[in-house]
Formats: sequence, structure tokens, C-alpha cells
Amino acid sequence: MAEPILKIQNLSHSFKLTKKLSIKAVNNVSFNINEGEIFGLVGESGSGKSTLARCVMNIYKPHEGKIIYDGIDCMDREEFKANRKKLQRERQLIFQDNASSLNQRMKVCDIITEPMRIHHIKPKRVTYYDEAAFQLKYVGMDESYLNKYPSELSGGQRQRVAIARAVSMEPRLLVADEPIASLDVSIQAQIINLFKHLREEHGFSILFIAHDLSMVEYLCDRVGVMYRGTLVELAPVKELYSNPLHPYTKALMSAIPVPDPIIEKQRQRIDFEAMDFSAKGNFTEVRPEHFVLTEA
Repeated sequence: MAEPILKIQNLSHSFKLTKKLSIKAVNNVSFNINEGEIFGLVGESGSGKSTLARCVMNIYKPHEGKIIYDGIDCMDREEFKANRKKLQRERQLIFQDNASSLNQRMKVCDIITEPMRIHHIKPKRVTYYDEAAFQLKYVGMDESYLNKYPSELSGGQRQRVAIARAVSMEPRLLVADEPIASLDVSIQAQIINLFKHLREEHGFSILFIAHDLSMVEYLCDRVGVMYRGTLVELAPVKELYSNPLHPYTKALMSAIPVPDPIIEKQRQRIDFEAMDFSAKGNFTEVRPEHFVLTEA
């Protein structure tokens, strides 16, 4: 069996609030992402998903644990420095906040092609302008937007520009942090199908972070569930959605809307807030490839 393209081992990261007080955003998280796999990460706001994504991309330096990309220990300063160009080219991040992730003084054409220029990559479509037009069309926008600035675009359009920029590098690992949250439903479907195409045609591996559980079910191969910085359950997508075991996962699943108004009105949702939660426990394989946090 091929080695995973990404290994996360016992990863923890805290934010210091004062000299004596800190808050743990990611707590002892471990999982792998295989080559060509779409791995979903779900959980409510504040569960540590975005922090984990930034750790994976070396934006944050984790306090504990290991991040190994394609055999490279990204936590080792010398090893990271020796492979910096490879890591920058092969890993791309789509930020949740597209307004701050795009340079407001640059035109869309220059934003999309900036990574290619930095890494001296020759465009496949003759010119950088043609390359930008192709990538923009890929995400459902025409070339009339190429000479516009981010401030002239809607939130959904800015997010598609951010996706086009990341995809233009043809990365082996794409970390997508809530990439469809600001898009309307029709564009969401288009972007989700784009991610499926990138995996099927180009072999991209994708860490897909989202709130929309129905989209995760449609897109992902495996899913990890995070709560208060801790990974509480991990399983293949069909197994997780048909047989959730952790109380928090059950609560999330019970909140997925049902299109039938009669059923939606009658069904009961599980209130997890009323339950006690302890991050102390063992991450145990209870069924083949199905792991859940059990009490110590």
C-alpha cells in the first residue's frame, strides 16, 4: 500500500492569551490523507478545523506533534528549509476569508498568475493572461473579470478567484478551508464538482473543511469530526453517516436538514451541549477503519 501523502501525528496547538493563560485550539490530533483522497473535516465553529489547516500549511507552528508531507518532516527546520520550494508549489490553501486573502491592489489576472510567476512556471496556455482566463473559466467566471479588482467583485466571485489561484498551481495537496461557505447553491455545486474533477483527472489530494454535512457526504472519501480541538470520530463517509457512534457526531447528523417538511417538523434533534465532554480517552478502532474517542 502506498504511503499517505500527509501524516498528522499527535498534533497540538495553543494560543497564548496572557502570560499565564492559554487556550488549546488543537488537542492531540492524528490522521493520514492518502494520495488522491478527499478527506473531510467537520465540526462547529471554534472546533479547531481552521487552526489545524494553518498548522498543516506551516502558517502556525504547532507546539507538539508531527506533520509529514510526502516523507518531509515539516516541523524540522532544516528539512523544511531544504524542501521549501517543493512544499510551496505542491501544497495550496484556500482561505475561508477571501476578502483578506486577495491583494486588493492587484487585478484578478495578476492574482491568479502570481504563484506561477513567483515559481517561474511557464503557462501552458502561451501567456499568463490566457492562463488566467482558462483558470477563471474553470471556476465559472468569464475573462471579463480579469481586469477587475477584488473590491469590484462579490464575495462568491472573490472566493472563486481564490480557488482559481490555488488550482492554477496544480498542487498535489489542496487544503480547502470552508471554500464554498460564501457561494450560492448553484455555484457551490459547480465548485464541488470541480473538486471531484481535480481528484479524478489530476489526482489531487484534498483536505476539505466544511460545515455543510450534506456536501461532505457527497464529496469526501473519509471524514473526521472535531469538537473543542479534539478529533472525536473518523471513518469512511458511508460508514460514518450510516453508523455514527460518538454522541457529538450523532448530534451533528441529527441537525442535517431533511427536504420533506413533514419529516423535518417531526424529527428530534440531539442536544449535545447538555452532555459532559472529556477530551481524555482513547482513539479506538471499533470497526474496520472506524475510529472513535472512547472514555479512558
